[in-house]
Amino acid sequence: MKGKPIIIHLINIVIGIAQLILGLRIVLKLFGANKSAPFVQWIYDTSAPLLYPFEGIFPTTNIDGTFLIEFPALFAVIIYTIIGYALTRLVLMVWQNNK
Repeated sequence: MKGKPIIIHLINIVIGIAQLILGLRIVLKLFGANKSAPFVQWIYDTSAPLLYPFEGIFPTTNIDGTFLIEFPALFAVIIYTIIGYALTRLVLMVWQNNK
C-alpha cells in the first residue's frame, strides 16, 4: 500500500468539518448574526455538541456591546486541531512500524 492510510484522510475530514462549523460559529457570534435566521440557528445547533466539553472554561466576552468573542469556541478549535494532529501522528507511527 503506497501513500498514507485512508484513516489519515478520514481524520482530516472529520477534524476539518469540526473546525469549519466552529469557525463559522465564531464568526457569526463575533458579528452578532441574527439568531432566528435558519442558517445561523443550524450552525449554533450543529456546533453545540462540539462545544459542550469546553463550556464554562472561559467567559464569552462582549466588546463595546457590538462584538461577542466566544473564547470556549476558539479553545475548542485549538483542542480539536491538536487532537487531529495527535491522531494523525499516531496512525502514521503505527503504519510505519507495520510496513
